[in-house]
Amino acid sequence: MASAARAGGAAGTHERSQWRKGAHRGLALLLVITGAAGLLASWIITIDKFKLLEDPTFTPGCSLNPVVSCGNVMESDQASAFGFPNPMLGLVTYGVVICVGVSLWAGAEFPRWYWLTLNAGMFFGVGFCTWLQFQSLYRINALCLWCCLAWAATIVMFWYVTSFNVRHRFLPAPGALRELLREFTWVLVVVHTGVIGMLVLTRWWDFWTS
Repeated sequence: MASAARAGGAAGTHERSQWRKGAHRGLALLLVITGAAGLLASWIITIDKFKLLEDPTFTPGCSLNPVVSCGNVMESDQASAFGFPNPMLGLVTYGVVICVGVSLWAGAEFPRWYWLTLNAGMFFGVGFCTWLQFQSLYRINALCLWCCLAWAATIVMFWYVTSFNVRHRFLPAPGALRELLREFTWVLVVVHTGVIGMLVLTRWWDFWTS
């Protein structure tokens, strides 16, 4: 009877552990670094936005030429997609990512719903960044270097958290895909950022080569 109870308890513990995971320190550190990069970009853009509101003649330090022109991006309607400056959203969301990374570094474990919620938030972030990339390239016709840093940080954290959820069966996927992501998640990051880089290169090819 006692051994059966212990076996049942062990099975229950194993079942609970399957749906509650921490992360190795590599992922924790990655979330801290990418969150800090996004937070830095958001902070600087927010400060420059306030300066621009105070002084319409202010030129942000990253306005280097007609293409790399943070000022043009900040003054666009797309820079306040939700009725307030976009980087203010980044100040909150990237701060949350840093907190998650620090918690994981300290040994925290989170339930499945938490990991999926984090993944959903990053999916929204990548989607929003993709929209902003399109607007910058084909509507605003200018790039913001700090925005590019935030885009890159969001792409990296999204793919690695998605990979984590797939590999730990929080997201359903074939076994072959789980094994592939175990070694080659970095390929998705490289391909994603490479596509964006090629779009930027071809969009202003005449400018870059002149």
